[in-house]
Amino acid sequence: MTDILTVIKELEATFKPSEAKIAKYILDNADVVTELSINELARACDTSEASIVRFCRTIGLKGFQELKIKIAVSLSKQTKKLDGGITDDDDVSDVIQKIANFNKQAIDNTISLLDVKSIIKAVDALSNANKIDFYGVAASGTVAYDAMLKFARINIPCTAYQDTHLQLTSAANLKKGDVAFGISYSGCTREIVEALEVAKEAGATTISLTKFGQFPLVKVADINLFVSSEEPLFRSGATASRIAQLTVIDILFILVAKRKYNDVVKFLENTTEALSIRKIYK
Repeated sequence: MTDILTVIKELEATFKPSEAKIAKYILDNADVVTELSINELARACDTSEASIVRFCRTIGLKGFQELKIKIAVSLSKQTKKLDGGITDDDDVSDVIQKIANFNKQAIDNTISLLDVKSIIKAVDALSNANKIDFYGVAASGTVAYDAMLKFARINIPCTAYQDTHLQLTSAANLKKGDVAFGISYSGCTREIVEALEVAKEAGATTISLTKFGQFPLVKVADINLFVSSEEPLFRSGATASRIAQLTVIDILFILVAKRKYNDVVKFLENTTEALSIRKIYK
């Protein structure tokens, strides 16, 4: 089930001014909101009841009562908020613990955002693909390469492209039955958006892996998969977000392998044997 507090936090930067006030109050006073009437919440946020209803619809809910129920569910599952920010005063032990906690939180939040129906659609497309292109740049490029390594092991034709020109060249030559998988944490990486646009025009199924929200990459993809991770300024090297992305790739890989189990066992045995022989000669 989607964690509504995580959804509100992820969408916070995209809200209109009136929605932003409501979001901030809810995030700061989640335990109080469950006890308020819609009129009381409107007064607390210095807005109208109609604005509260519109806010609920913006985040995909039918109304205020559903919002209260979702918040109560989120609070019941919520663990202590973890701070991933590293300060200059932290010693080695502090850094170790903060990194571990922040990465775990990124995975937990991502799982709360994953839509099972979207995962199933992605697995269907990947399982039946004639060819898969994985597109990513910078940190997301390493995730694309990891995805290629996994799916190649089970004999699914795939390539990871980090070069913009190669992304566009390959995308233009895709066709129906192929899959273009764009990875961008921001959802706004121009090169990845353009590659998916070209792939879609060529007839391929397009999949995005990005943070939650209505970003350019989300709008061009047929299937959207979301990750969650706040990257503090000190840790702007896309560390926790990369862990979250890799987790989704692992989930997709295992589900595709599970669906093609009989063939996959043979392919994994073949690749394991080949790699073992290589090591012996070295």
